[in-house]
Amino acid sequence: MKVVARTDEYTIYQKRSERYAVQDSDKGWVNGDAKVAILLQHKLIEAPAPKAPAADQAPAADNETAADNETAAEEAPAAEADAAEEASDEAPEKSE
Repeated sequence: MKVVARTDEYTIYQKRSERYAVQDSDKGWVNGDAKVAILLQHKLIEAPAPKAPAADQAPAADNETAADNETAAEEAPAAEADAAEEASDEAPEKSE
């Protein structure tokens, strides 16, 4: 590993895989959010893009809309059938 930056608090190494490792002054490895914060501070990585919370809510809204459409679709044929029956009852039959 190659030393990229060294401070009193930590040392940043670059691995052969082009990734970074951070070791604190007690020779313990730094991981997680602390490591990301250090690497961002030294501009060695780019900030990850925030995830859109609307994506999690959108499928739920689509499911509700789909359920409403299915209910309306089930009611529509029944209404058409009732209208057809009433029309046939009211229409006089032709006799020749």
